[in-house]
Amino acid sequence: MGEMEEVDLDHITTELPSHKCPLVCESASHSCIDRDNNPLTGPVFKNPICKVYRFQTVDSKWMLVREQMEECTLSFSIPKQLLSLYIQEDMSRVRHLRELGELSPHWDNLRKEVMTRYGGIIGSYQETLAELDKITGRSFKPSCCKAQKSLEFIPINLHTQRMRVTCPRKTDAFYDIVTVGAPAAHFQGFKCGGLQRLLSRYESEKKSFGKRRWQVDTAKTSRSCLNKHMRSFCPAFFSTAYQCIYYSPEHTAKAQEVLSTVSLLQPLISILADQLLQAAQEHSSSGLREALKNLSDKTEQFVHTLKDELVNSALLALHAARPGYVSKNQKQTPVQGGQHQGHIHQGSDQNQSPVQGLPGHSPATSITDSPAGCNNVEASQTTTRGEGGTLKHQDSIPHHKEYDEEEWDRVWANVAKCLNCVIAMVDKLQEEDGSRQEPAPEQQLADVITSHHPGEWREQLRPHVTRLKECVMEVVEKAKRAMTFVLLQEAACSIPQGFLLQQRRDVVFSQALAALACGFVMRLYAGMQDQGFLKQLHLVGLVAQFESLLSTYSEEIGMLEDMEVGVSDLQRVLFQITEAKTDDLSDLQPLVCGRRDHFFVEVPLPRLVFQTLPEEIRGGQPLRVFPVLFNVGINEQQTIAERFGDISLQERINQRNFEMLEAYYKSLSEKVPLECLPCYQTQTDIKELLETLGQNVVTKKRKNVEILWIAGTICRRLNGIRLTSCKSAKDRTSMSVTLEQCALLRDEHQLSKDFFIRALDCMRSRLTQGDVGHWEDPEACAGTENKPASRHFYPIALLLVSSHLLVVWLILSLVFLLAKYQ
Repeated sequence: MGEMEEVDLDHITTELPSHKCPLVCESASHSCIDRDNNPLTGPVFKNPICKVYRFQTVDSKWMLVREQMEECTLSFSIPKQLLSLYIQEDMSRVRHLRELGELSPHWDNLRKEVMTRYGGIIGSYQETLAELDKITGRSFKPSCCKAQKSLEFIPINLHTQRMRVTCPRKTDAFYDIVTVGAPAAHFQGFKCGGLQRLLSRYESEKKSFGKRRWQVDTAKTSRSCLNKHMRSFCPAFFSTAYQCIYYSPEHTAKAQEVLSTVSLLQPLISILADQLLQAAQEHSSSGLREALKNLSDKTEQFVHTLKDELVNSALLALHAARPGYVSKNQKQTPVQGGQHQGHIHQGSDQNQSPVQGLPGHSPATSITDSPAGCNNVEASQTTTRGEGGTLKHQDSIPHHKEYDEEEWDRVWANVAKCLNCVIAMVDKLQEEDGSRQEPAPEQQLADVITSHHPGEWREQLRPHVTRLKECVMEVVEKAKRAMTFVLLQEAACSIPQGFLLQQRRDVVFSQALAALACGFVMRLYAGMQDQGFLKQLHLVGLVAQFESLLSTYSEEIGMLEDMEVGVSDLQRVLFQITEAKTDDLSDLQPLVCGRRDHFFVEVPLPRLVFQTLPEEIRGGQPLRVFPVLFNVGINEQQTIAERFGDISLQERINQRNFEMLEAYYKSLSEKVPLECLPCYQTQTDIKELLETLGQNVVTKKRKNVEILWIAGTICRRLNGIRLTSCKSAKDRTSMSVTLEQCALLRDEHQLSKDFFIRALDCMRSRLTQGDVGHWEDPEACAGTENKPASRHFYPIALLLVSSHLLVVWLILSLVFLLAKYQ
């Protein structure tokens, strides 16, 4: 009964005394871990703690149940990588702000203030990263440190728990769950609410302020840099009196997307252009055609990314922010203004022709028009450089001159024209090569042979490729300046609230991503041999269900609002499985890359394991995760909130995430056969479970824990990732996890009704039998062994109400201390 050795299945048929807890083995070492069959022995899990039980089934047989809890190294590694990425991104923004060039004094002062704010964030993050690098040996953050500034990016009590069940008449089964404290900014506090409320209030105030400025300065704005054509687009509110522009969150996100896309595509286009020249050097027709196809695809994507009116309007606003700006409306008459407006519409019609020459359109047209197009590109480049004089690229927008609103259209259209020239030249070279191989008179054949020397293809193609790369570089520089100016407006309007909210959002997202990455790796390790799971993984993705037990009362409202935004931000995360360089543990750690608007998490696997994956996954296909959050408060504070407070936040979260879960199942059922999903003893259809969940979400019922039960069941039936949270991932979380485990034993493994309560009590017990030792608190801090139990020291504020109560409290405390140390 109390032995520490491994338990054999032949020994579990012995009757147990009814008065004892059926604990077979408990250990904080590796003696109870089956390393051959345990997928949790990967590089990201460590310090396992194991308990083994045996319980009676309804047919008087005995099952062996093993609980195993482990820490996760991602608790620290993911936040540290995110901090490095945050620092790099903010330093890049500071560099882009410097590259904006000369600005008027007002805008220059705003830029300096924004750069100062970014410098403060960078310094704070560097200090936090340095403190985290000093920590060694620890793999999780205990709840007693949740408000510590140096650990604010670390998730609270992140652990994995697996229950493995062995039955005589059924194959082994295991059930995984991740437990973590609710992702929230505990150090910053919740006096003014959480992220959801703060962001909503911030956006509404900023938008209403911009609208008020727009209404006050309508007359002035009509004489500003915006003409009628630009005001019809109106992505932002301009105010010449305040010298400030309000951009909507959608346009700010679009600016970040354009910046990210052009930064990725520009070096890729340059590499593909060099590959095209290399294929020309080798006179490889097939290689030339393949390189041209790749170059055309990426260039077409590049051009379409920049076909956005936001870029043009931002360039116009940036020109107005230059020193000595002169409005065009101050120089031309209304008649001229009308003519100019007509030219704008004419120019927009002409802009369609370059795109028509891209791959997918008539090749004959692009070949025929290529000489003129190439000449036009050269002329436009010469004109642009001539206007700039001795100015550098960053100052290419003319100062003290009228702004040509068609210039940007010509610049990005030149990219398409240059690509047409490259396509035309490649077609010409291949036609000549084909004609050389056909039977021809002796004199003509000699002329053809003497006219083609090794490397001649490369020399003929080089000027066109060089012009293409130059045009792409010019477009990238202009687009970066324009989008940086948009982000400058956002940052200037955000001082200081926006920067504080961004820091809070970074903290919450760091905790949420660490928990999600832990759950993804755990689920991936467990499903390596399941072809249905791997098919679902690359065709649709996985659902990650966050189960929250926070109340909608007092500070926990702010925690829930933080958690809602943090879980929602996980939609910007994609996973990718890669082949590890070596089998060393350091090379098997997940890596994070990207920026705030999108992150990639790379999960390396050993070569032999990686080769067993489907081709789509081995090819680097991004893998999606669909995070959903369901919350039901269960403590006494939730009782107060339901009777006297407001639970609309909980209701809105559950309703919104139910719709997301329903949409995921619809997509899954269309792309993946239901046979790929796991089989359970309870054969309730998933559609019925979703209908029941939807009914419970809209039902007005106090502490409706059925929502959590059904959502968890659906998640397991969908091969999903289960995460359970409360304030600190201790009391409420452990109660929920143990109850769920016993319910699984009852429903899936026929646990006897007489043993249900006994099993529940045994799993929740901290004390063991005999001399096995005590079940250590995984978050017990060093140096707290002599700390008196806090439950014996009642709140002094309550006792001060009556002097008699205070005397009683002092006497009881004294008696307790004497009894403890006697």
